[in-house]
Amino acid sequence: MTVSKTAVLVLDSTDPETLASFYAALLDATVEPNGDDRELLLISGTTGIVLGIHHDSGHAPPSWPRPDDSQQSHVWIVVAPDALDEAEREAISLGARPLTAEQNGTRTDRRTDVRRYMDPAGHTFMLAPARGLAR
Repeated sequence: MTVSKTAVLVLDSTDPETLASFYAALLDATVEPNGDDRELLLISGTTGIVLGIHHDSGHAPPSWPRPDDSQQSHVWIVVAPDALDEAEREAISLGARPLTAEQNGTRTDRRTDVRRYMDPAGHTFMLAPARGLAR
């Protein structure tokens, strides 16, 4: 019998409560501590999204992109295609910072309509349209 399991992307932060609040508001989700572990906050929503925010007092924001190595991780937040502009306004109002083409390391390509940002702690994330999602 296979043991039931799930995967959780965990982001490090010197201020996990603030970062967890950012993602909870952006994803219309809730924040809960991981049981008695106050170092890890779990964000979950009605769509089953789970994201972890871990306290790391020595955390330094990622340097992305760096020419000498590849991006390590980032979060894709998928939305209905017709809600992309609204999702972008919401993310920015919550403290997201759009990445410029130079910071992206790529030319802007609106054919894909993937929009790239940094969260308040400097992690990169994308807003991307998902054809199967309804508004």
